[in-house]
Amino acid sequence: MSSHKISNIDSGAEEKGENRTYMCIDLKSFYASVECAERGLDPFTTNLVVADPERTDKTICLAVSPAMKKLGVPGRCRVFEIPKGINYIRARPRMQLYIDYSADIYEIYLRYIDKSDIHVYSIDEVFMDVTDYLGLYGMSPRQLAQTIMDKIMKEKKISAACGIGTNLYLAKVALDITAKHSANHIGILDENDYRDTLWEHRPLTDFWRIGKGISERLAKYGIYTMKQIAQADPKMLYKVFGVDAELIIDHAWGRETVTMDDIKAYKPKAHSMSSGQVLAEDYTYDKAKLVMCEMTDGLCLELASKGLVTDSVHLYVGYSKREGLPSARGTIGLPFATASPKLIVEHAGRLFERIVSRHAMVKRLTLTFNNTVSDGCLQLNMFTESRESEEEKQMMNAVADIKQKYGKNSIFKAMDLEEGATAIERNGQIGGHRA
Repeated sequence: MSSHKISNIDSGAEEKGENRTYMCIDLKSFYASVECAERGLDPFTTNLVVADPERTDKTICLAVSPAMKKLGVPGRCRVFEIPKGINYIRARPRMQLYIDYSADIYEIYLRYIDKSDIHVYSIDEVFMDVTDYLGLYGMSPRQLAQTIMDKIMKEKKISAACGIGTNLYLAKVALDITAKHSANHIGILDENDYRDTLWEHRPLTDFWRIGKGISERLAKYGIYTMKQIAQADPKMLYKVFGVDAELIIDHAWGRETVTMDDIKAYKPKAHSMSSGQVLAEDYTYDKAKLVMCEMTDGLCLELASKGLVTDSVHLYVGYSKREGLPSARGTIGLPFATASPKLIVEHAGRLFERIVSRHAMVKRLTLTFNNTVSDGCLQLNMFTESRESEEEKQMMNAVADIKQKYGKNSIFKAMDLEEGATAIERNGQIGGHRA
């Protein structure tokens, strides 16, 4: 390990304009840790899994406590996969509670780092550019990380881990790999340290953005480590991975060109809005179409509440595994950009009828509104009266206001009461789980 570079990083000695110093902080076993904190229990000594007791043993655990992980229980296992000899608490998911905890912890970050230097990666993980704060606080990166982690533990009883690096990629790898072997849960890497200590590390899937698929494709060419990627023929890598090879090669060397400023400045060329769900059981064609219509109607309301319109709809339908059929997918254009439920539901229904088998059972649905833009771009169809469109818009806004004030189930449509409908139940959920 390069002691010179580590001392520079850890002392906060970088000059402005040279290497930046990034942190990646993760809240360990977040959902399970929150449930333990609410019960006054230590997640490192308490066996607890977050999984809805009302669902079957096939349901996936959203999280398991560190104590369970020490017993060899993976974080995203199914309940039936937990060894029978382990006694544990099964906690019902409380998504709103986790969001509240995450918001409180974000407020702690803001006491030390400006929001312009923080990128929220997920509900339990953030990236921070701390370069300009080290001199301000007179702290090394390790000291600043420990200060923030201690504050989170003191106020919210949640344990955190931190990766520190000279770029965003190294900070993430330091968190995912190096911090796990550190007594204080802090890992530090620069490019030299990365190559000295992790170039031979296996498996490749431990590294950020190297999934099972990429790893298996590399294995076909006898490549199992980052060092082997760095030393491989670039032409071969570009042939196999296309433009993605550039990122793979950069990461093999420990390089990352994207900065926090790049993340903050990024604006996607096109926007979309989507809704998806895995059905509780296999649905017939008619029931699945009903749910699709509910999803479309709900997404239209969200569209209108944000003052947006869409010009096309994309639908993905996954069949039951028992069918042995490939998924169905397709896109249908709308006559003009709109948020009208009447028009969009009609076209989404046509798309469903066109791509979905009437004799197969459905398990998954994902609906996407493409090219969402401000309703200032709305162009009325020449056969549509402006007054009627304005009336529908006013009605949608009124419904949105009622739902915002009194809850999503304060008003609903007749189709939501039909057999197989899921909207009312899902309105009480966050991310497919109870709020």
